[in-house]
Amino acid sequence: MKILVINGPNLNMLGIREPDIYGSGTYADLCRKITAWAGEMGLDVELFQSNHEGAIVDTIQAAYGVFDGILINPAAYTHTSVAILDALKAVSIPTVEVHISDVNEREEFRRHSFVSLAAKKTIAGCGFDGYRMGLVHLKEILS
Repeated sequence: MKILVINGPNLNMLGIREPDIYGSGTYADLCRKITAWAGEMGLDVELFQSNHEGAIVDTIQAAYGVFDGILINPAAYTHTSVAILDALKAVSIPTVEVHISDVNEREEFRRHSFVSLAAKKTIAGCGFDGYRMGLVHLKEILS
């Protein structure tokens, strides 16, 4: 099974950005963990990160016919991007949404997710481990 892991804006700044919310692990640490977890599960993963909405949309569209599942942390685009929602709906690839922090316990504007309208599941507030949980869920629904 091929899984595309997409990380949105500012996640490349993990370890620097608000460590009290996101922890001290870096983006490189996160990528190593995702790759290791996927390997343990027998999944083939490709990692992508961008601070640009259009690049994320292009990557979702290019996943059509190539990937079996998408694990996405749209970050700030969670709450603003109808374009990412529409891209996910267009390709109809099973998708799990993940957030490092518990967005439902944060500012009011973070409590609405456009992406959740296309996702099979949303995992929030589990730190980096949420990505492992998302991979497990994708493997279950794709098997």
